[in-house]
Amino acid sequence: MPSRSLRVQLLLWLLIPLAGAVLANTWVTYRNAQDTAGIVTDRTLLASARSIAERIQINGASVDVTIPPAALEMFETGYHDRVYYRIDRRSGASGGILIAGNSDLPLPGGDVPALMSVFYDGDYRNDGLRLVAIRQPLLGGSGDESALIVVGETTTARNHMASDLWTHSLLQQGLLVAIVAIFVWFGLGRGLKPLLRLRDDVLERAPDELRPFSGAALQSEIRPLVAALNQYVERLRSQIEAQRRFIANAAHQLRTPLTILATQAAYAIRSRNPAEKDETLEAIHGNARDMARLANQLLTLSNVEPDGRAHRSEPVDLVAVARRALESQVGHALSRDMDLGFDPKVQEAETLGDATMLHELVVNLVDNALRYTQRGGVVTVGIEAAAEMWLLTVRDNGPGIPAAERERVFERFYRVLGTEAEGSGLGLAIALEIVERSGGSIALADAPGSTGLLVAVRLPRRTA
Repeated sequence: MPSRSLRVQLLLWLLIPLAGAVLANTWVTYRNAQDTAGIVTDRTLLASARSIAERIQINGASVDVTIPPAALEMFETGYHDRVYYRIDRRSGASGGILIAGNSDLPLPGGDVPALMSVFYDGDYRNDGLRLVAIRQPLLGGSGDESALIVVGETTTARNHMASDLWTHSLLQQGLLVAIVAIFVWFGLGRGLKPLLRLRDDVLERAPDELRPFSGAALQSEIRPLVAALNQYVERLRSQIEAQRRFIANAAHQLRTPLTILATQAAYAIRSRNPAEKDETLEAIHGNARDMARLANQLLTLSNVEPDGRAHRSEPVDLVAVARRALESQVGHALSRDMDLGFDPKVQEAETLGDATMLHELVVNLVDNALRYTQRGGVVTVGIEAAAEMWLLTVRDNGPGIPAAERERVFERFYRVLGTEAEGSGLGLAIALEIVERSGGSIALADAPGSTGLLVAVRLPRRTA
């Protein structure tokens, strides 16, 4: 399971590439240690061979060789390596005659040029050897006579030297990584302190404390997080304020009809006159109907809010939706002697949305028009194509809404001053929420050719 600690993750992201670089460098160091040990060994072999070559003398027909002690002592390293040598007398291209040493000591694969040295590896008596061969002209002999000196040493000391060099370098690099890890760990601790203080600030706050967080002492990489937190806090504060206003307004809207309802019920209980009792009961029924409508509007408003119910997106025919909504409002129109008409310019108007919410949209717009238009007025609903959108209009010949008030009427529970019609002030607020969630727009204008209001709703067409 991955670590949940940011400090550990950052440390790992720093140390893993560093460890990879150390491993690569370790391999390079190993190769360098092998090369260094080989150079030291080769130089010792060459010095030994030259020391022996200097002691070769021609004595008449014979060659005298004195092996100097230093030629062998220089190999003393404490690892008990065995040293072998071989000295051959050669004349021209003919084979050599053993003068001293081990006759079966391996020779180099090719000829050795005069005054040159040849290094090579070989096996002797089940031991691996590093050997050098040099060819030394014999002074005092014929012009083509020379001595071939071969010196070989087992590789224990060389291998130990390479291992020691590599191990020493590896320990240094490991110590370096450990020191870097310690400094990075404490450095990350200091670097993350502002973030930890921000965490403490979040945890220590009271549930209702919604002041913005300060990013002055934070690093530039953390400030976007603080800015996002502050934006979230601002949205949360706005939402809480809206909920408080909604609850307060809803309580106010319900308190008045409930008070009236209680008064009417008490009057009906005390009344002994059947006609007065019936009249009071009729008023109670009307108030109960208005309260039910208000409760339904509040429920609809809670559903269309961003944190309300999930918004469905399915093919919906606006013409069919509008027709069903108008059928539900026929009784309301007849009760006010109003002409409720439907004038679609298209047979179908398919959009993507929530059929239930779009039905509520048309119902609220039509109900709003019926309530605020005088008795005997005219309300007409139309649907037509407008560019890439569908245009749904609700037109009435009522008093309209002053231009200065048209933005505010979309606020919840807001009602234009001087309006005598009964209403909750939620119809247009609900319509705005539904339209915005459907990806459309809504606007108010004067009805063309007469007094009254034109509500224009634009909804996107459904594309194949």
